[in-house]
Amino acid sequence: MEIITAISDFLWGYPIIIALLVVSVYLTFRLKFFQFRRPLYIFQQTIGQVGKKTRGKGTVTPFQTLTIALSSTIGAANIVGVPVAIMLGGPGALFWMWVIAFIGMALKFGETALGVHYREKNAIGEYVGGPMYYMQKGIKWPMIGKILAVWYAFFLMIELIPSIMVQSNSVASTITDSFSIPPVFTGIFIAIFAGIVVFGGVRRIGRVTSYLVPVMALLYIIAGLIIIFIHVDMVPEIFVLIFTEAFNPTAALGGGAGVVLAESIRWGFARGIYSNEAGLGTSPIAHAAAQTDHPIRQAFWAVIQIVVDTLIICTITGFVVLITGVWQHGDAHEDSVREALTARAFEETFGTIGSSVVAVALVLFVFSTITVVIFYGARQAEFLFGLWAGTAIKVVYIISIVLGAVGGATFLWSLLDLTLFFVVLPNLIAVLLLSPKIIQLYNEFFHTEGKYYKKDTE
Repeated sequence: MEIITAISDFLWGYPIIIALLVVSVYLTFRLKFFQFRRPLYIFQQTIGQVGKKTRGKGTVTPFQTLTIALSSTIGAANIVGVPVAIMLGGPGALFWMWVIAFIGMALKFGETALGVHYREKNAIGEYVGGPMYYMQKGIKWPMIGKILAVWYAFFLMIELIPSIMVQSNSVASTITDSFSIPPVFTGIFIAIFAGIVVFGGVRRIGRVTSYLVPVMALLYIIAGLIIIFIHVDMVPEIFVLIFTEAFNPTAALGGGAGVVLAESIRWGFARGIYSNEAGLGTSPIAHAAAQTDHPIRQAFWAVIQIVVDTLIICTITGFVVLITGVWQHGDAHEDSVREALTARAFEETFGTIGSSVVAVALVLFVFSTITVVIFYGARQAEFLFGLWAGTAIKVVYIISIVLGAVGGATFLWSLLDLTLFFVVLPNLIAVLLLSPKIIQLYNEFFHTEGKYYKKDTE
């Protein structure tokens, strides 16, 4: 297990970060830095269209697909992961988190466009898509495409078991610490409600997340902004600290200055990627179900996903931790403490109510994450073995919620977390091979004036 953990830590260090960075930068150049040139247009075509009649075919609305995708990415990484990055990489890690967010927009945009373009209808009339479909249908060499598709689907289906268990365990631990409720009861409670949602299909998941995600995100954002406004005089100082530490870090752990700077970049990139899941290929599974008239129009929603998840929620968490000074407490570097720094920061301002707010937010975030990753896993089983397998794997995932809550099969977590690397790898290969199709779709959207794109709307 020590060897497996060491290999997993190494792969999820610089190798995967470099690979994701290279693909993201490549697509940013090929797409002519669209995320920097067209931000207002992207908002007009997404948030600006909420409530209006949608165009094109699909199973759920574009806004519902956004909330489904956000349910997967907004979770423990936003509340627990950000302070961990600050403690291991210094305050400058927040800057590098922003950098990877902006660059990663191109990667997420590209994989989402592919997911919608190569989608198809399943046996019950729902639109399905994602990496396994664009690998199989888009890559010209049939055997290569099929192998990558099966590889991706199998490893993601398996990896989601420990992922669900870890999420369930974090909720059960938080509930036990805050309200003294035994973990098994928490696990059963979450399993029942998750089952009700996921067995209702993508439409029910879309309806639930379209209400739950905006409410829980808004409450957390408002609470965080209150803390920031209370200390508004410190905001310029915090900005200076973040930018200074990004290039000349002193607070991060490490030996020489070079090592410290490398750690700051590493943890900023790692937490940013872990938070918004750019390159993982999961979001296209959700976006493939959207009602849309063109893949690029739906891909704009994937950009908004990173804005909400990383640039807004992760930034608020980071500012709250830095502005309240909890990251400088003597015990802040201890593993158990740094994971609770966000709760401690809220408690500094709101008292015990503050820590309860974080506990409730974490529960809601994780519950929504669990329901959506079960949906993702079911899509993989369906792709591999048929519609019946999607239903069967949902039962396995529901059982995993209870087992994870009570700490069952903890020894498997390190072993199975290793499979996540083998999920990202084939997706990055596929996105690179299919990058000409991404560019073609992009040009088709913007150069077919009057049909998809109108200059006077930008």
